[in-house]
Amino acid sequence: MSAYRFLVNGAPAQVDVPGMRRLLDVLRDDLGLTGTKEGCGEGECGACSVLLDGQVVDACLVPVCQVEGRIVRTVEGLSLAARERGSLDTLQEAFLEHGAAQCGICTPGMLMAARAYLDAGGGPDDESIREAIAGNLCRCTGYTKIVDAIVAVATPLE
Repeated sequence: MSAYRFLVNGAPAQVDVPGMRRLLDVLRDDLGLTGTKEGCGEGECGACSVLLDGQVVDACLVPVCQVEGRIVRTVEGLSLAARERGSLDTLQEAFLEHGAAQCGICTPGMLMAARAYLDAGGGPDDESIREAIAGNLCRCTGYTKIVDAIVAVATPLE
C-alpha cells in the first residue's frame, strides 16, 4: 500500500490504499463521497463520471495511483461556491426545473459531463450537447429533458 495525495472538491485528500484501487471505490468507500454512482463497472455507462483536472473520466476505470497530485471534482463539489449563497449549482437547478433527473443513477455523472462541457465554453446547441454527454447512458428520460436543462444553462441571459 502507498499513500496517494490529491485534491478532491478543492480539499486535500490522502489515502493509504493499493495503487490499483479504483478511484470510484476510493471516493465512495474511503472518502465517503457517495454521490458518484457505480453503474456498470466497465466504463460503458458514465454513472461514475467525475472530473480529473477538468476532464471527464469514468472513476471505475481510473486507478488511484493515476490521481496522485491531481484535482478530482465530484458531484458533491459541483455546488461548493453556490452553497455559500445557499443554493445549488445552476446546472443542478436546471436539472430540477426541467425534470432531467429520474431514478438518479445517471444524474451525478450526467451533471459532471455537462459541467465539463459548459466549463469548456459549450453553447446551447443540441447536437454538441448530445455529443458531450454521449458517454453517459440514461434509461429513464430519453435525454430530451437533460438536453433541455443543459441548453437552459448554456443560453446567455438576454
